[in-house]
Parts: sequence; structure tokens; C-alpha cells
Amino acid sequence: MPVSTEELLAAIEAAGINAQTVSHPPLFTVAESKDLRGQLEGGHTKNLFLRDKKGNVFLVVADEDADIDLKRIHTRIGASGRVSFGKPELLMELLGVVPGAVTAFGLVNDTEGRVTCVFDEALMRHDKLNCHPLTNTMTTTISRDDLIAFLGRYGHRPRIVVVSGHDTAPADSD
Repeated sequence: MPVSTEELLAAIEAAGINAQTVSHPPLFTVAESKDLRGQLEGGHTKNLFLRDKKGNVFLVVADEDADIDLKRIHTRIGASGRVSFGKPELLMELLGVVPGAVTAFGLVNDTEGRVTCVFDEALMRHDKLNCHPLTNTMTTTISRDDLIAFLGRYGHRPRIVVVSGHDTAPADSD
């Protein structure tokens, strides 16, 4: 059974992390998010749940305005050949969320470590990040460093990689 939103928020609080969560109508796209979010400071994310031809799974977390070339992203994230979007069933199985609610916080449900998490370097320039807490009816603002530390508690150390923009050379800060 996947971790619930309430369990996730309780775990963040139990970890001593200062995060703020606001409720809002369901958001399915970046455009809807921009229209309804108000004045939440920090970077706002878009999330790509991807799978390569060998079945490797990636969660790419980038700034909402990032220009990501899906035909070349595989060279930047270390995928085996071109990638496609993962099926909703796999998304639920691995991250415990449905399309429209994909989030870095979903990694708490990837207990087997099957998902490689990649954060776009440009997103990591923000001190605060805004992510859905496993539902698209809320947004949680958390510091960049606290998010990375929190995900580490669940066995995930996101790779920081340049995935947006027009530079074709892969870059990795691991």
C-alpha cells in the first residue's frame, strides 16, 4: 500500500523539516498550476516519469518552464536509448501516484530503488522547491537541501544533471 499524503506530511514533520503545504483545486498541467498557485516562492516543478527500452525507470524533476528535449534526454540521464513516458500502472506501482500528481515525493514509495531520480541543475538553483505531496490538490514548499536529505532517508540520492536547455553534452554533478 503506498504512503498516503497524510503519512508523507507526518514523516516530513517527524524529520524536523520546516515545510508548508497549501490546498488548492486539482492541478493537472503546469499552465493550471501557474493560474492557481498564488504567491508560493521558490522553484515550481514539472515531473517526467520515463522508461527506457531496457525497462529502466527515471523520474526527472525540472523547473516548470524547463525546455526538455525528449529526443535527447536519454543522453543526459544515462538511459539505454530513447525514452518514453511510463505507463500509469507502472507509475502507481513504483511511486504510488496517478498521472497529474507525479512528484519527487513519490520516491518514498519506491522501496526497491527501481527509479533513478534526476533533478535538473537549473531547478537546484532555487533555495525552495514546490512539489505535490502525492496529490495534485496540494503543494508543499520545502527547502532544496531538506528535500534532498528527506529523499535520502528513503534510499534516494537524486542525481543533479543538466537536462534542460540546448546544450547537448551530458553534465553530471555526482
